[in-house]
Amino acid sequence: MSDVWVELGARRYPVVIEAGLLAGSAARLAPLARGRAMVIVSDAQVAPHLAVLRDALAAAGVRSESIVLPSGESTKSWAMLEELCEGLLDFGVERGDHVIALGGGVTGDLVGFACAILKRGCGFVQIPTTLLAQVDSSVGGKTAINARAGKNLIGAFHQPALVLIDPTTLDTLPLRELGAGYAEVVKYGLIDDAGFFAWCEANGAALLAGDLAARTHAIEHAVAAKARIVAADEHEKSGTRALLNLGHTFGHALEAETGFSDRLLHGEGVAAGMALAFAYSARRGLCAPEDAARVAAHLRAVGLPDGLAAAGITASGATLVEHMRHDKKMDGGTLPFLLARGIGETFLDRSVDLADVAAFLDDQPC
Repeated sequence: MSDVWVELGARRYPVVIEAGLLAGSAARLAPLARGRAMVIVSDAQVAPHLAVLRDALAAAGVRSESIVLPSGESTKSWAMLEELCEGLLDFGVERGDHVIALGGGVTGDLVGFACAILKRGCGFVQIPTTLLAQVDSSVGGKTAINARAGKNLIGAFHQPALVLIDPTTLDTLPLRELGAGYAEVVKYGLIDDAGFFAWCEANGAALLAGDLAARTHAIEHAVAAKARIVAADEHEKSGTRALLNLGHTFGHALEAETGFSDRLLHGEGVAAGMALAFAYSARRGLCAPEDAARVAAHLRAVGLPDGLAAAGITASGATLVEHMRHDKKMDGGTLPFLLARGIGETFLDRSVDLADVAAFLDDQPC
């Protein structure tokens, strides 16, 4: 068992990482139940995990109710937020209760936002069952739904009370979903840890093939890195936490172009976005072309898109930049970009000319 603490003063909370943890989760959850039924929110794809969790709680004498949401990015909507809040109220959720989010990033984002606004804030627990959620979205308290204008534009910072991560839940994950989550693993090496990127190059294939030790190591490393960054800049004010957005500015534009659909999963968009960020950095002379080529080569090697063509994007640079103008990070008409001086040397550039980005994108193979 490994506990990583997100240090936020009185709101500090543990991220518990252990193979088989789901079946033994009641020991951690029972103290939060307060003798009341706990509501578990999941989606249709995690039904086997929901059964394990409900059985574990029942064996510990904890009653539970469940709400099952549709799967997919379209669930992060006003309509589903309303439906979820009404469902939680129907179950009599109180401010002192803790709702359990069991599933991937979509479930965690939606449940977290619902709990941020329900009765002006109630508690919640993250039990992520996808690699992307385990290494990224379940930790740090960013919660949101999507809007017509773009991704994650309506939300709140609302930290969970507890995060429980069982790497064995990944055994039921489709390979494409696993690969999408792996993009977020690679991100931590590219941000500020060249040694971890080298580890990914050596071990990424084994991780995707089912190596439990590799999966556990990657999750522990990523969670520890994110916990450190969140503790230093919880609300993304100093720019430190913004480093976690590497690949997301390009990636969200690609997702918007595909209508936030299964044509391009979030992690796939991030992968292509990271490759584009390094390619753009090389074009501007910020990093060596060899570094950009190395990043793209690793993404290709594990089956992830390394640019517009691989992501199936044929839109013009002007169209993609127009999507970027709706990015939530836009400030005073300027959009900060995460660029790189090399692998493990990411920095925030607030002086990027969007017309230059459009020209760069037009020059990319598609």
